[in-house]
This record gives sequence, C-alpha cells and structure tokens, in this order.
Amino acid sequence: MSDIIFDFGHFQIQARLNDSPTSKALLDILPIEGSAQTWGEEIYFSTDVDIDEDEWAKETVELGDIAFWPPDKALCLFFGPTPISSTGEIRPASSTNIMGKLLGDLEILKSVNSGSLIKVDLK
Repeated sequence: MSDIIFDFGHFQIQARLNDSPTSKALLDILPIEGSAQTWGEEIYFSTDVDIDEDEWAKETVELGDIAFWPPDKALCLFFGPTPISSTGEIRPASSTNIMGKLLGDLEILKSVNSGSLIKVDLK
C-alpha cells in the first residue's frame, strides 16, 4: 500500500492505494496532473495509465473509493452517488478497477468544479 495526495490547489486530500495492478501502474507515472470532470458526486480525469479491467474491477463502488475507468483511462474519486446510482449504491458509468480509498472529509470534494486542475503525487 502507498499513500498519495490529490492537490486541488485550495485543498488537498490524502488517499491510500491498494496493491492492485492498476495502482502499481499509477505509481509508475507519478507525479501527474489533469483537468477535473464531475459526474454527480464523482470527480474523474484522464491519465496516461493504459490498463484493462483487472481482478479488482466492480460494477458498483463504495463511498470514498478511488477507481480507474478503462474506457477513458480515467482516475475516478467517488464521494457520493452518480446520476445512474440507485438508492443505497454508488454506480460508475461501467465497471471500474478499485484502487484504494480517500482519507479524510469527503465533503470538501463537493467544491471541485469541472475544469479544476488536479495534481497527484506520492505523500
């Protein structure tokens, strides 16, 4: 497991990655930055990680999960329901590779707007 930081300029949030192949691929290219997109209570941005679904892939995620969406090579931060979530679940657009967990107060992620710069690096 490795700890990383998501830096949004006006705040940072820490995360702990699991030992999945996707997490290892992300660690290999850090530091990175991207332009945030929002979809409900999900923030995502495209990366240079190029990996297909792995054994950690799931159709639904948990609050605070960090995941990778292979179709857009996107890193995804889940802090609540998406537009296609049903009651009591958080559902990505399609299956995502679970990479770890956000640590701390997720409420601050609601202040992120599409187009915001995100920097990601090791803690």
